[in-house]
Amino acid sequence: MHALMIRRAVRGDLPQLAEIETQAFASDRLSQRALARHLRSPSANLLVAVAADGKVDAYALLLFRRNAAVARLYSLAVDRAARGQGLARRLIAAAEAVAASRGACILRLEVRVDNRLAIRLYEELGYACFARQAGYYQDGTDALRYQKPLACST
Repeated sequence: MHALMIRRAVRGDLPQLAEIETQAFASDRLSQRALARHLRSPSANLLVAVAADGKVDAYALLLFRRNAAVARLYSLAVDRAARGQGLARRLIAAAEAVAASRGACILRLEVRVDNRLAIRLYEELGYACFARQAGYYQDGTDALRYQKPLACST
């Protein structure tokens, strides 16, 4: 695995994040403006995986609600050229740690029913499907809702 740092995103990462978003998703994309809003929001944490050369290779966006024990992994994407290196797995672990540190006892996410690779990864990491939401995505595709208990201090 190549040298990698996971850190909070900064404003200068936004063009690379928008490019990853364009590559990763055919619809339901976050605009650079939306990513910037999440970057500034106290109820969000935008994590990036940065290669040794400074290139942002992947990101994970976490959302929080005040006094809620549930956090949400809202989006996760890996640059096409960096896939297959375990970046998603490492970002999910970092996201879980951040969520637990903010008091979340459960991390939830949605995934397209046809995204078999992501579903397999989430299940390997201990996420369990608890619901199916019809027509969740812009193109009408259903979503599966997954969650995982976190080590929390409640």
